[in-house]
Amino acid sequence: MMILLEPNYDAILYLVITIMFGPAILLAIIGFILLKNNKKAAKVFFILAAAYVIISLGICGSMIM
Repeated sequence: MMILLEPNYDAILYLVITIMFGPAILLAIIGFILLKNNKKAAKVFFILAAAYVIISLGICGSMIM
């Protein structure tokens, strides 16, 4: 008799979510650190974080679906 086992894909889901939001959060934190001293550089980091979230939600979101 064969036992059917269901695979657990939780780790893969956590990895994809980390890839989706991890670098954007890191870029936003760097932007907040630079906001006090250099507003132009902080603005660039915020724009990069927003662009990364938009692109990653499109690519990784389609992989999740």
